[in-house]
Amino acid sequence: MRRALRQFAGRRQSMTAAPEVLAELQGLRVRVPHLTGAMVASTDGLVIAHLVTGMEPDGVAALTAAALGVGARLTNAVGHGGFRELIVSGELGYVATYAAGDSCVLTLLASAEANVGRLNLEARRAGTRIAAMADGTLERQRQA
Repeated sequence: MRRALRQFAGRRQSMTAAPEVLAELQGLRVRVPHLTGAMVASTDGLVIAHLVTGMEPDGVAALTAAALGVGARLTNAVGHGGFRELIVSGELGYVATYAAGDSCVLTLLASAEANVGRLNLEARRAGTRIAAMADGTLERQRQA
């Protein structure tokens, strides 16, 4: 599965990836005011698609994978089940990471003015659609 996921992630070019995933990120930018960046990465830190500027997407993806690991261990340790989301609030804004199926994570960057409720609502919906896209891609690669 990791090999297939790497092939999925490996299709990326600068600022583009699987067209459907990139289109989903662009839709989030339209639907969520104050969204400053969006990324989909594999759970092991490989960039699949991104709309981020002013930072290194590979580094952000690696940090996202590390945060995912800590979040998953924490929810498991306290008996709250599988990882769903992690929101970090900084002085200048938010970094929010959402599970997108078993193989991907969606990370959104938003300014401090963002409506966190709206961010959560749209991200959860997008995560479900991204998970379906990733699962479909992995299944097609297995069949090939």
